[in-house]
Amino acid sequence: MNIIYIVNTLFSFYFVLIILRVFLTWIPSLDWNTQPLSGLKAITDCYLNLFRKFIPPIGGFDFSPIIALMLLSVIQAIVVYILSVMGLS
Repeated sequence: MNIIYIVNTLFSFYFVLIILRVFLTWIPSLDWNTQPLSGLKAITDCYLNLFRKFIPPIGGFDFSPIIALMLLSVIQAIVVYILSVMGLS
């Protein structure tokens, strides 16, 4: 199997998990202490909290996931490019 394909798929999967986490926060009645929501929260919040430290909510809206997703896309492109230059296809 192609290493670049696997890495790209893992980045894309994590991207989708973050988007799912953001959309689920719009449902106020969810209990984040139950499975699978607590697992989703644990997986995504470790990355999102890095941005929440520096980007406070503005008017009740948390813009940190937008910056986090943009940076994740940049990191994905850089990693895939480095892997392709190394010939790990």
